[in-house]
Amino acid sequence: MSTSDTQQSADLNAQIVSNIANLARLSLDESQSADYAQSLNKILAMMESLKGINTDGIEPLKSPFDNPQPLREDVVSEENHRVEYQAVAPATQDGLYLVPRVIE
Repeated sequence: MSTSDTQQSADLNAQIVSNIANLARLSLDESQSADYAQSLNKILAMMESLKGINTDGIEPLKSPFDNPQPLREDVVSEENHRVEYQAVAPATQDGLYLVPRVIE
């Protein structure tokens, strides 16, 4: 099978997109289905072209940056406002919020 035959068989049309949308419980009108079919066909064509790239001997990329991300120093930058926040709570105990039991 040639590349053009493969591309022809992989083409999505509005009807196929509508059927998929129905299975996914999505509501699409005919114009949306046609637009999505066209967009999906472009994506599939791009993926098909990526298959032709020879990646033998190439290590997977761990990060696009040569250097690791610098870590910031772990210092306290905010004051503790727990007492103020809990002052408006209906019930607290030992710094925790008390809530009604919902599971018996």
